[in-house]
Amino acid sequence: MRTVVKGLFSVLMSMALITGCSSGNAPATGSQAGAGAGSEAAAGSGAGKASGEKTELTFFYPVAVGGPLTKIVDGMAEEFNKANPDIAVKPVYTGSYQDTTTKIQAAVQGKTPPDVAVMLSTELYTMLDMDAILPLDDFIAKDGGSEYVNDFYPGFMANSQVDGKTYSIPFQRSTIVLYYNKEAFKEVGLDPEKPPQNWDELVEYATKLKKDGRWGVEIPTSGFPYWMFQSFALQNGKNLMTEDGKKVFFDTPENVEALQLWVDLAKKHQVMPEGVIEWATVPSDFLEGKTAMMYHTTGNLTNVKNNAKFDFGVAFLPAKKTFGSPTGGGNFYMFKGIDEKKQEAAWKFIRFMTEPERAAQWSIDTGYVATRKSAYETESMKEYVKTFPVAAVARDQLAYGHAELSTHNNGKVTKALNDSLQAVITGQAEPAAALKKAQEEADKILAPFNK
Repeated sequence: MRTVVKGLFSVLMSMALITGCSSGNAPATGSQAGAGAGSEAAAGSGAGKASGEKTELTFFYPVAVGGPLTKIVDGMAEEFNKANPDIAVKPVYTGSYQDTTTKIQAAVQGKTPPDVAVMLSTELYTMLDMDAILPLDDFIAKDGGSEYVNDFYPGFMANSQVDGKTYSIPFQRSTIVLYYNKEAFKEVGLDPEKPPQNWDELVEYATKLKKDGRWGVEIPTSGFPYWMFQSFALQNGKNLMTEDGKKVFFDTPENVEALQLWVDLAKKHQVMPEGVIEWATVPSDFLEGKTAMMYHTTGNLTNVKNNAKFDFGVAFLPAKKTFGSPTGGGNFYMFKGIDEKKQEAAWKFIRFMTEPERAAQWSIDTGYVATRKSAYETESMKEYVKTFPVAAVARDQLAYGHAELSTHNNGKVTKALNDSLQAVITGQAEPAAALKKAQEEADKILAPFNK
């Protein structure tokens, strides 16, 4: 599912607000991400088998976290092109997730879709309703079958499959985690190895940590407010939608209570800024010591690691009835309207980008969760987790992970919820009334799919 770096902040902040991408103490480049990862992929890639005319692929991808991700992705594509001289992948950075979805929808409607793209896993139903994407089961069957698919974490596959078919492959996936400043914990007498475990402790710790110039906690309310709210909802009950994407559960007593907690952190307990808190500024506030704790994507982990001037921890989100976080982030999709040769090349590229060694290096370079279990068995990941144990937190939280909000007509349903959440956050509505309105709007939007 995103921010800037300290040290280059003044130069990059404007870029981050526009693109969600920034530079920092650069992690490994894209070519390094491919190094050592080619044994399985290159064996089936046709490396060295140039056949004259190249098959050209257009590849759309978004960036939504801090760090030089465009360089990493472009480098990985370049590595693939070197290993497959008969294929030329052209990576196209398409902005934020929302920008990418809009551009892909326009391209599909104009009958000029990209050949392959990374877009939100939650756009599955939207793409199906547009008849825009290809099922990948035939490719999977010819290339590892269930062994390949079953190696991906179930929490990530939940947004990738429907009606027994696989339509997308997990790539830059995440969960929301709690980042906290260990030095700030020590300063106020909190154990730096014991982050808050539940909602009551979240309030207690944030209250102790707040002081002039520093908030106790920050939770972004722009960008992906539904995603943050979904974490509270999961911790207090059940998921926000049915598996078939035809019904939502916004207006429940448990969700009203969850939203009330979010509001109370700012208005009642005054441990968090009131009003809109920008997605991109929360990590920079954390890096600059302006907040002691933050809720944010694990996709920012490497950015925080490279730029924090203090000791920090990463933990599961505090629980109510249970721990819980929605998964997030983007999957690979292949689009209809491309010929068989391009389909085969696109599948080769998807396999290449998701091989265990490469998935491990991608996680190390970015902070996103390596989507395959086997990636955590690679020597590079074993060594990384050994030296940087918090790299395993988001993976371990997948035991409490659930599919991100995804429905038919997903854009409109999500907007209905986001608008209601923003109304509450800005003091224009109360939680119960706002969620009732969101439920009513979503029910109308989804009515055609429930006939």
